[in-house]
Amino acid sequence: MYSIRPWLYIGKFRETLDYNLLYQSNIGSMLQLAESVQHPGISSLYIPVEDGESLSFDKLRSGVEFVRLAKARDKNVLIACGAGISRGVSFAIASLKEEENLSLLDAFREIQAEHPQATPHLELWQSLCDYYKENVPYNTILKLIFQQMAMAKRLPKIP
Repeated sequence: MYSIRPWLYIGKFRETLDYNLLYQSNIGSMLQLAESVQHPGISSLYIPVEDGESLSFDKLRSGVEFVRLAKARDKNVLIACGAGISRGVSFAIASLKEEENLSLLDAFREIQAEHPQATPHLELWQSLCDYYKENVPYNTILKLIFQQMAMAKRLPKIP
């Protein structure tokens, strides 16, 4: 699970199953994009989203509204998809954009700083650009991803 902000986390589906992990991270709400999981005391919204497919504006709006409402209620939010690298990242980008008035590119950079494997799928990125009327070519995102990968390879391995 990656902490993007003190209130915003991105994670994998399997992490939604671990109540102790959620409790330790003080997760009060979960936006679930892969499968629905329920836990006592944790509000959740399940929005089925397929990776590699365009994201409907209704799904995007519903997910971001859920995240922002949870934050307004002082709840930590976990956005979870299968692997925690594309669908969850896409909703987190939109949430940061709206919550902090960032551009899509700046929101992605903020997420990538805490979650180096963040890789929104082309179709999801295009859906964000269409929804927010920002024209950021996917090649720009790919360059940032490849730069991150190159930096990771230069770092010394920790035994």
